[in-house]
Amino acid sequence: MSEAHLRHWPKGLPQHLSIPAVNLYDNVEVAARRFPDKDFLIFYGGRLSFGEFRRQCECIAGFLQQRCGVQAGDRVLLDMQNSPQFALAFYAILRAGGVVVPVNPMNRTAELAHYVRDSGAQVAFCGQELLEQVQPLLGQGLQRVIVAALGEYAAGESPIPLPPLLAEPTQELRAQGLVAWREMLDAQLRAGPLVGGPDDLCVMPYTSGTTGQPKGCMHTHRSVMSTVAAGAEWVRAPSDNTVLAVLPFFHVTGMQMSLNASLYRCNTVVLLARWDRDAAAQCVQHWRVGSWQAISTMVVDFLMNPRIAEYDLSSIWNMGGGGAAMPDAVAARLQELCGITYMEGYGMTETMAPTHINPPGRCKAQCLGIPIFDTHARVVDPLSLREVAQGEVGEILVSGPQIMRGYWNQPQASEQALVELDGRRWLRTGDLARVDEDGYYFMVDRLKRMINASGYKVWPAEVETLMYQHPDIVEACVVGTSDAHRGETVKAFVVLRPQARGRVSERDIVEWAHGHMAAYKSPRVVEFVDTLPKSGTGKVMWRALQERERAAQAAAG
Repeated sequence: MSEAHLRHWPKGLPQHLSIPAVNLYDNVEVAARRFPDKDFLIFYGGRLSFGEFRRQCECIAGFLQQRCGVQAGDRVLLDMQNSPQFALAFYAILRAGGVVVPVNPMNRTAELAHYVRDSGAQVAFCGQELLEQVQPLLGQGLQRVIVAALGEYAAGESPIPLPPLLAEPTQELRAQGLVAWREMLDAQLRAGPLVGGPDDLCVMPYTSGTTGQPKGCMHTHRSVMSTVAAGAEWVRAPSDNTVLAVLPFFHVTGMQMSLNASLYRCNTVVLLARWDRDAAAQCVQHWRVGSWQAISTMVVDFLMNPRIAEYDLSSIWNMGGGGAAMPDAVAARLQELCGITYMEGYGMTETMAPTHINPPGRCKAQCLGIPIFDTHARVVDPLSLREVAQGEVGEILVSGPQIMRGYWNQPQASEQALVELDGRRWLRTGDLARVDEDGYYFMVDRLKRMINASGYKVWPAEVETLMYQHPDIVEACVVGTSDAHRGETVKAFVVLRPQARGRVSERDIVEWAHGHMAAYKSPRVVEFVDTLPKSGTGKVMWRALQERERAAQAAAG
């Protein structure tokens, strides 16, 4: 830790934070003992207390062990929208001794197949609206799929309008290997003793690099607990705080800061299955929401609502997030409307959310913040790994209790990402930043080839691999291009087969891609080219195309 940033350390907070050395499921036990009748989850008027949450987790864990054969260390896929069922499945997997593999519910079958194959998961949870994408994998790795109709946990008469997703009736399941959520609960099976300590695997979210398929980040109960406790302590959330959960739980920020930290603090969580700016404002007003995590694009949309002045938002005392810098004009509007400063932070899937957060009361605009409890960070030359001078640009290296153990079954990738320097284990983030005179970190660019679309990380190599499944595509190169709403979006330069030229349009490729991959990574823009630039060794020179796109965007203003 630098002396500069310690001058701005939050007043009254220790620099060292003792992390409970337990299984993450212990937080369920503690909350249920302390507040058995207090609301934990509120879902479109439906309520689930801490005590009932624990009871259902125990039943689900018993079913996983006795009917699905889940044993200690087994990976279990979790493919759901934000819902009480997601939270229950998450903690039930831990209670059964398994490892949670959360996946983006926008993923299609081809993408899910990789997660199943790579993780070795034989059991999955999914929302019934996603079953069409998951069911083809039964017998192709998956042996059992537990299907939830998310609307079952909403109230009969919700004070917040239900999205169409929740209004769908519960489907009848006929195929072998499919189990209805209600059938699982009705079995009333009991789980065995809790197994798994702080250094056992807990959660394995997937991330990706500049090449190859997405990789599983191995996180232990200890590394997950470190950012759960740190996030809650940094903002000093009281136990009677009400949290609005709008960021997706499959993503580490929503998972840690909205779900897991709230359970740790015994907070009540108001859930939205999908982002809706009017529904969010109604939730704040109806349940007197105190805090919520939101990426900048959500805040922009929330504040642009022409009806925003109609809602009572006076209960909000904290709002923060990351993914993209918060524009000055939006931050000013938030301050004017709610009297709060948006608190920006920085983290990665490899670090289970934050390594840096702005100090409360001392936030800087478009800033990653300072390293949090027990976290060391430095900015280095990417080649020599020597620390650069204050103010110079270099790659961020981080070291702390939240760093992953490594990538699942990827020893070479782990060795490249994790380095030993000065007796510490450091993660190479691949992000370029500078540090100011106060020890605050500011993002400059990305060393990795990554596109940041509305806070979602998109890796071009993965998108290109999927695009090659199109029968008329010979070559494809994916780059980032500017977008007024998303900040950055996905563009593909495509070489068509000769017989397809004039017959297949750019719009045809866009629509095909949207049907074959998650919407956030699907190219929104396609440009046909005769050839792609290549190096002497035959590699596609993606940097040249990226620079060309940036130049074109700059020329267009």
